[in-house]
Amino acid sequence: MNSKIKIVVVIFILAVLPVGCLVGPKYKKPEDQNAASFRNSSASVDTLASVVNVKWFDLFNDDVLKGLINTGLANNYDMKIAMARIVRTRAELGYTKADLLPAIGYSGSVNSNDKSFMPNTAAAQLSWELDFWGKIRHENRAVQNELLASEEGRKVILSNLVSDIAVAYFQLRDFDNRLVITQKTLKSREKAYDIINERFKAGYVSEVDLMQVEQQVAIAEATIPAIKRQITSLENTISILLGQAPKSIERGKTSVELQVANNIPVSIPSILLRNRPDVNQAERLYMASNERIGVAQAMRFPSFNIAALAGFASGSVSTLFDGSSYLQNASASVAGPIFNFGKNKRRVEIYRQIAEEARLSYQKTCIVAVAEVEQSLQNVRTYKDEWTARNRQVIAARKNLELSNARYYNGYISYLEVLDVERALFEAELSLSELTQSQLSSMIQLYRALGGGWN
Repeated sequence: MNSKIKIVVVIFILAVLPVGCLVGPKYKKPEDQNAASFRNSSASVDTLASVVNVKWFDLFNDDVLKGLINTGLANNYDMKIAMARIVRTRAELGYTKADLLPAIGYSGSVNSNDKSFMPNTAAAQLSWELDFWGKIRHENRAVQNELLASEEGRKVILSNLVSDIAVAYFQLRDFDNRLVITQKTLKSREKAYDIINERFKAGYVSEVDLMQVEQQVAIAEATIPAIKRQITSLENTISILLGQAPKSIERGKTSVELQVANNIPVSIPSILLRNRPDVNQAERLYMASNERIGVAQAMRFPSFNIAALAGFASGSVSTLFDGSSYLQNASASVAGPIFNFGKNKRRVEIYRQIAEEARLSYQKTCIVAVAEVEQSLQNVRTYKDEWTARNRQVIAARKNLELSNARYYNGYISYLEVLDVERALFEAELSLSELTQSQLSSMIQLYRALGGGWN
């Protein structure tokens, strides 16, 4: 065997065997800064419980809302962008994997002039950079982690999309309910205005009573357009989330009929951090950054390359493929930096700091995740207590208005007192409607904060 061929074979064997030094730091998971348990959790925590076992479609009792969410999952542009990003990263992974293997190509040339200094050729070439220091392997692992990060990023978008559609729908049904309350209040005030107007014409009441009730009619009339604007805005918001042109949104159950499952298991913070896709995404990005430190360090060492060529070369086309025209060659080369004024060293330091930023971002994401659960647990509990108290207020205000009307028409009080009671009822009913929406939304936000079973 030709001595050059032997050299190439030896280098090939060395490249295949695990003799290369994989330079660069080994990955070490950052310390999670979280508590052993949630301080706002009122129930005993099951260390084996996981919210991922509760699927999002089991949360709602409204088929219309479920249909809207499914439409959003199919058509939302953020979801489509996330899927395109995953496909791109998969292609990048295949691209970097190809660098681990030799590149094989071909070439050929034909000259019409037999006396030309450029011969006629037909040849195949092989070139291969040996990944002796792990530069290509580090980059390959970095892209693998970025692919996994993009998968987790898709889950982040998915969880935000489901919760955003649900919360916007709850808000829409809240404003629908506020519109009903306001229209009912307007009719009540218009009826009162007609009665007071007749009493004013008969001389039983002063013009002050008439102006007071007319003012309240105008307030109710002015509230209706403002609510309609909010309804249109929310319909547009939901349409964008659904990935479609703005249009009227189908309604299902009323805000009073809507329910969200309240049997959401609360696990310990360490399990939470395994469930949260944004936490997993942040860790994968840190792992990718850590691998690229190895890429930068490998670039400080010499690179080894082998090349081989086999083919034909002849001054005449007619003799191109004769045995005497056959040629072959194999070569090995080494190249490396000597002095670049600290450029290579600075490159390593740059990637170290990029990795440090990613590590700090991961730890911050962990803290934010635990804080979101703490706040969501507090919201669920306090909104429930507040709704109970506000509901008692509405019941009492309705009874008070009934009694005040009776006292007014029997001449015991002025109409100003009736207006105060009626205004208090109106505000209490609007507050109760908003609290109903907030209570529903708080359960969805807790589910999202715990990681959710979004797949």
